[in-house]
Amino acid sequence: MPRIHSYDISVTWTGNRGTGTSGHRAYGRDHDVTAEGRPVIAASSEPLFRGDPARWNPELELTAALAQCHMLWYLHLCAAAGAIVTSYTDEAHGTMAETEYGSGRFTEVVLRPQVAVASPDMIDTATSLHKEAHAMCFIANSVNFPVRHEPVITVGR
Repeated sequence: MPRIHSYDISVTWTGNRGTGTSGHRAYGRDHDVTAEGRPVIAASSEPLFRGDPARWNPELELTAALAQCHMLWYLHLCAAAGAIVTSYTDEAHGTMAETEYGSGRFTEVVLRPQVAVASPDMIDTATSLHKEAHAMCFIANSVNFPVRHEPVITVGR
């Protein structure tokens, strides 16, 4: 029997400039994303859609969720396999195509993990575990577009 997990968040629109949504330019896209016991995420829409560029937007959050999920599975798998990771960074890139009607969809996300392992004999194992981490990632299993990986594994502390 599979375990069921649930996640509760609140989204509160904070962009009412006094006249609500009386016109397309009359309201802000700012909103707060909250979950019990966690810091508030100040969010907005993509700047091209009149959002605040200083705030997170859903497209960044989706790209980040994919990168985070992959990293967490990858670190777990490396620990289980004895491949000691000493550092991990990812410069992930998401691509969204907008339609002529203003809708759109993600076409891909590319994860670019830069991983350092403790010794040269761990490089092959560390490299191969990216494929398994992708297969295990809950978020990657939930999207309908490709998530590619371009990992670079080095030795370092």
